[in-house]
Amino acid sequence: MEGFGVHTSMWTMHWDRAGAEKTIPAAAAYKMDFIEIALLNTSIVDAAHTRALLEKHSMRAVCSLGLPERNWASVNPDGAIEQLCDSIDKAAEMGAEALSGVTYGGIGQRTGSPPTMAEYDNIARALAAAAKHAKKKGIAFGIEPVNRYENHLINTGWQAKWMIEKVGADNIFIHLDTYHMNIEEKGAGNGILDAREHLRYIHLSESDRGTPGEGTCDWDEVYATLAAIGFKGGLAMESFINMPPEVGYGLAVWRPVAENFQEVMDKGLPFLRNKAKQYRLI
Repeated sequence: MEGFGVHTSMWTMHWDRAGAEKTIPAAAAYKMDFIEIALLNTSIVDAAHTRALLEKHSMRAVCSLGLPERNWASVNPDGAIEQLCDSIDKAAEMGAEALSGVTYGGIGQRTGSPPTMAEYDNIARALAAAAKHAKKKGIAFGIEPVNRYENHLINTGWQAKWMIEKVGADNIFIHLDTYHMNIEEKGAGNGILDAREHLRYIHLSESDRGTPGEGTCDWDEVYATLAAIGFKGGLAMESFINMPPEVGYGLAVWRPVAENFQEVMDKGLPFLRNKAKQYRLI
């Protein structure tokens, strides 16, 4: 997971044949190193078709998801294990390098109370089983801290590090996101420093999830700290332009964050790439 990538939400959140045929050539035209596929429904995915398209366009891929309520790991670890293992299988069939995201729970998951150790114990059991399966399939497995309004369980880099140490698996990595860090961390640099031992992937997302460079994220702090720790992982631009209602609900995105995907790709992408080059990350 190295280089510069983009989340497929720029074009679609439905990874069927049509979504793959629309997205992969478009990402290749922007000279992306990889794409991040939202693996929300494995039943619509034609893995062989995706793999062939990726190979045709010399494109690499990672996959990500958030678990649906019926399979939240804190309350249904067995359901979470089943879905995570199925998603790992599909990611491996597509030739993806990793599965990450809110693999410990759901987007929009809150109990109204602080998390309990019983919830964390269930999550640890699910993540341990998923990590073991991912190792068998030859792909990496990640967890992404998200903000308190989307999930009450893992919100910061140090919490993700604590969970990885609790699980004890050697193939789980941390996947940070600048949008969430802008809300939760005591400075983006501190979040990166807390996670650095396990940090292999980061979402580059603006404070309003819109066009990077037009919000309040401190990009110099983000990039300078990544450079200082010798970060060699994946840099993925993420901005939600095309979302089905159920995803928009979980993310609490109620208005357009940009006029269209061209605005984000043609303005935000060069901004982020230039910053990455400035700090010698690409």
